[in-house]
Amino acid sequence: MAGQSDPHLTLFSAEEIEFVAEDEMVEIVPNMRMDSLNLICGDYGPFYPQIATEVPLWLAIALKKRGKCAIRPPEWMSVEKLTQTLEAERESQGSFQILPFHYVEMSKLLFDHARDDVPDMYLVRSLIEDIRDVRFHKVETSLESIDTRTSAVKGLLVL
Repeated sequence: MAGQSDPHLTLFSAEEIEFVAEDEMVEIVPNMRMDSLNLICGDYGPFYPQIATEVPLWLAIALKKRGKCAIRPPEWMSVEKLTQTLEAERESQGSFQILPFHYVEMSKLLFDHARDDVPDMYLVRSLIEDIRDVRFHKVETSLESIDTRTSAVKGLLVL
């Protein structure tokens, strides 16, 4: 990862991480007919009305902005799945529950550009924020634990 070996490199910005997240695949339901799109990054389509198909999130957003499709939120974004994930996240001590690597960025993009396609959007947003908070708390606790152990080891080395 950038910044780990060279102190002159900076970590990725939020915008850069969001840009990478836009390559995640999502399902759309087109409301128009269109031949396949042959792009440098791959071929998508053909598109038929009311027939779901998978496309990268960036393409889904572009089509949504033009009124050409509805975006189906990923299965992990349902209230039921997020509630289960949050409960399991709170119960597990040192590990994270399985979610897409870019779950925060993907959900933000869907909230910003396809809010009418996300059922119970405010509850979903709240659950995602809660999961993120629990994860931050786990990381902080782990870092405090490492700092305590490091201090103990330093004390032994001084003796």
